Amino acid sequence: MPDNKSTEPKRGGWLSRFAPGVRKIVSRRSNDTPDNLWVKDPDSGEMLYRPDLETALWVTPSGRHMRINAETRLRFTFDDGRYEAIATPDVPEDPLKFSDGKSYKDRLSAARKAAGRKDTMMIGAGEIAGTPAVAIVQDFSFMGGSLGTAAGEAFIAAAHAAIARGVPLVCFTAAGGARMQEGALSLMQMARSTLAVQELKDAQLPYVVVLTDPTTGGVTASYAMLGDVHLAEPGALIGFAGARVIESTIREKLPPGFQRAEYLQEKGMVDRVVSRPEMAAVLGGVLSMLMDGRRRAA
Repeated sequence: MPDNKSTEPKRGGWLSRFAPGVRKIVSRRSNDTPDNLWVKDPDSGEMLYRPDLETALWVTPSGRHMRINAETRLRFTFDDGRYEAIATPDVPEDPLKFSDGKSYKDRLSAARKAAGRKDTMMIGAGEIAGTPAVAIVQDFSFMGGSLGTAAGEAFIAAAHAAIARGVPLVCFTAAGGARMQEGALSLMQMARSTLAVQELKDAQLPYVVVLTDPTTGGVTASYAMLGDVHLAEPGALIGFAGARVIESTIREKLPPGFQRAEYLQEKGMVDRVVSRPEMAAVLGGVLSMLMDGRRRAA
């Protein structure tokens, strides 16, 4: 029988006609294209070019303020994006030997690998619109920004750093509540962070809170609502319990926009809703005004 395989033309598409070296270059360039070059707008469904979105400080054309990590937040906040990183304290890991089908240590390890740092909090010191300040950022991407012993110790360290430098403290909040894997130890951080805020007040230093999406649970019940001034990003979800829990408890339908930044500003819980491109300038003005009052009092 004749060998049909030897007479059939080879099929490799148009790329097969190129020299092997050129084919390798084309393939390599194709593989180097990042998978996340386009980001979907959660409101309109439109695909947004990532570099354009970064230039817009991660604010979509529809006005949605997308969640950003702690390092990006600090760069957007401090003048020229420059700041001194302040180390967060080490704490005992997995004190309760907790497991919910997966050990707490494994969850921490995975979160650290994804975020590139120890826990949810990140601290920086620098100038905000010309006013020296310390800022602490809570990153929701690290285990939902949950409040645990590491976050509590970091908040206290940030407060002490501000007192030592004689500058105000700015806190960007974002959390789903207390960290369940640490039980009562996480709830104790509410009281400990409250005492740290009192230390700032005793030192006559301003404490300003910027509420970002979402800020809920024990964080809202402690340091998130103890600021001298409360700013919030547009559309941020801010509250203690979830809307469905509240509705089932009071057996009433909640009003539109309930627990959103604009609604809370209308009700007096938020002083001002500020867009991300304006945040650094507004923060700088507030801090400068408050520090000038402190200097005059001294």
